[in-house]
Amino acid sequence: MKLKNTLGLVIGSLLAAAAANAVAQGQGAVELEAFGKRYFTDSSSNMDEGNLFGGSIGYYLTEDVSLGLSYGEYHDMRSENGTGNKDIKGNLASLDAFYHFGTSGDALRPYVSAGFAHQNISNVPDRTGRDHSTFANIGTGVKYFLTENFFAKAGVDAAYNIDAGETEWLAGVGVGLNFGGAAAPVAAEPAPEVCTDSDNDGVCDNVDKCPDTPANTTVDADGCPAVAEVVRVELDVKFDFDKAQVKEESYGDIKNLADFMGQYPQTTTTVEGHTDSVGTDAYNQKLSERRAGAVRDVLVNQYGVGAERVSSVGYGESRPVADNATEAGRAVNRRVEAEVEAQAK
Repeated sequence: MKLKNTLGLVIGSLLAAAAANAVAQGQGAVELEAFGKRYFTDSSSNMDEGNLFGGSIGYYLTEDVSLGLSYGEYHDMRSENGTGNKDIKGNLASLDAFYHFGTSGDALRPYVSAGFAHQNISNVPDRTGRDHSTFANIGTGVKYFLTENFFAKAGVDAAYNIDAGETEWLAGVGVGLNFGGAAAPVAAEPAPEVCTDSDNDGVCDNVDKCPDTPANTTVDADGCPAVAEVVRVELDVKFDFDKAQVKEESYGDIKNLADFMGQYPQTTTTVEGHTDSVGTDAYNQKLSERRAGAVRDVLVNQYGVGAERVSSVGYGESRPVADNATEAGRAVNRRVEAEVEAQAK
């Protein structure tokens, strides 16, 4: 078979398959390729390096494993002695198995190969007639799919001449078309479960533990009336004797209260000031009011809580929580308290 006829057949098949818009790379796919390879002969064979041009056809047994049959003709290869520096003519036919790495449909698919080849050439140095040799092949390379069907290929093959005991090499590139594979099976989606909701609370009857919930009732995951969870934060700021200045160590606690009120913007609070029993009632009343106002100012001015949401009141020495007869007790009573409560979101 002439090379031009071989290439014509391959190119024609490529165009016909492309027009069919077939699925690529699946099990049962057919692969057609046109290639060119550089043929590196063994140094003892007294032949120049040459080129091998041809085509191949392959079939995918699985998404990863394929068999390929190729045919190529030698060009630009001459003998170096024996027959008088003549052109060497001939061909190489191969049958190889390929294993492709990656997943069917990937753009880049490396591969390894192994198989056998038959070489038929003329004008071999120191021989008469045509020379027939059997080769054992191994190879590796990569395919890059430019589209779903079309790919470019580069690879290298080692060919061991079983008859002559020589190893020769081929390195080349090719372009091809992969088509006709079975599409990957699509997992069937389960039919959506029909949800019957008799009381319209958003919970299906088959899991609704309270099937007769009144309309517009907030329910939990079981379909029963939800119990609102109450959350709260408390503030307890201590003051030095006869002082209304907020100590630096208390700012973190005040900020926690401000953050809570930011999370629950519907909340309000009353800041309550207190004193110990040292001093007159009138003096302690004013001192407790100043202490409550100082904490309110930090909440509003430093941490951005709306002024309308924070009120303050002083109770003087009228509400002790510890014994004013001891210094430790009096220190506990010099305080500002606040509490905020909300329903959890």
